[in-house]
Amino acid sequence: MDPISNPFAPGAGTPPPELAGRDDLMETVRVALQRVRLGRPTKSILMVGLRGVGKTVLLDRMRDDAELVGIQTLRVEAPENRSLPAIIAPQLRQSLLRLSRNEKAKALAQRSLKALAGFAKSLKMKYADIEVGFDFDPEPGLADNGDLEHDLQALFETAGAAAQKAETALALFVDELQYVEEEQLASLITALHRTAQRQLPVVLVGAGLPQLRGRMGRAKSYAERLFDFPEIGPLSPTSAKQALVIPAQQQSVYFTDGALDRIVAETQGYPYFVQEWGKHAWDIAEVSPITLHDVRNASVSAIAALDESFFRVRFDRLTPSEKRYLRAMAELGAGPHRSGDIADELSRAVTTLGPTRGQLISKGMIWSPNHGDTAFTVPLFDQFMHRIMPGNDWRT
Repeated sequence: MDPISNPFAPGAGTPPPELAGRDDLMETVRVALQRVRLGRPTKSILMVGLRGVGKTVLLDRMRDDAELVGIQTLRVEAPENRSLPAIIAPQLRQSLLRLSRNEKAKALAQRSLKALAGFAKSLKMKYADIEVGFDFDPEPGLADNGDLEHDLQALFETAGAAAQKAETALALFVDELQYVEEEQLASLITALHRTAQRQLPVVLVGAGLPQLRGRMGRAKSYAERLFDFPEIGPLSPTSAKQALVIPAQQQSVYFTDGALDRIVAETQGYPYFVQEWGKHAWDIAEVSPITLHDVRNASVSAIAALDESFFRVRFDRLTPSEKRYLRAMAELGAGPHRSGDIADELSRAVTTLGPTRGQLISKGMIWSPNHGDTAFTVPLFDQFMHRIMPGNDWRT
């Protein structure tokens, strides 16, 4: 079939042609945003899940939906080794400039821009990566103490007051939150707590790996009362099939039941993998319907594509000792696994592997679902580790 018309879209944060199985969560966020806009008590929402479940896609769709109904938004990703002030300040400036064009909110938005100038200048020495343009001179004493926890509160309060005057809300959409340092997470939680206490329309919709829940709790013990943590998992078999069938039917292309069942089994319902298998099955099939035979052949090219991109880009960031640790985990299966069992595979004492395990958690490769347990954050990574490090040479 024509590869040009192939509807399937595997890619980092690339929107799928059919966003199946997430309607309830999107409605939850819609209600939360409208409640905060009206000044009603509302928890911020932090979506947690493994790689490849579509958190980034959901975050972008939710942000688009919010913009359509007039909510002011900012959208950032928290990469490793960047500070929270650095990623928020430029985007907050853009939101405040938009608010300043609202006649009702103009004065308060301009005051918030002054607060942003003081915020950035006072924290520049501590967080050298802050780069933001200044539209107004700082207002002395406003968000300029040089203490992130205090200044972020003041900044969010002024921004929230401007949004309230404009009869809207300010929604922060932040991806990869697990990379923000806990001290900075604590400041973010405190600032959101303060705006909630003052009934100001500021809300966070974030996404991160499963360890984010624990990091938020360690940063501030009351975080669980400020946030809901919906878990984003693989699609149900029905939803996974919808993600394949609906885009194909729009082009008069169909899958046999056997083909659909095989894709669901191969992908375990993870949205990224569903798109990968759909793409390769489409390209391999000569005519509609796409059959089980087509899917079997497509599995070879789909796995090869994943090995060269989705999996390999993460593997190449690892040190030799980190690779051996993950290979030992893979030897035990998909997981989760007890730390002692992994140590036994490596013929090492558990205590000597602590630094390696810690680095892998920091890199977002593994997480701890329970005390003493370790699991992959990337679905099917155990199978990849067997392919990339076959045999037993890794043990030596």
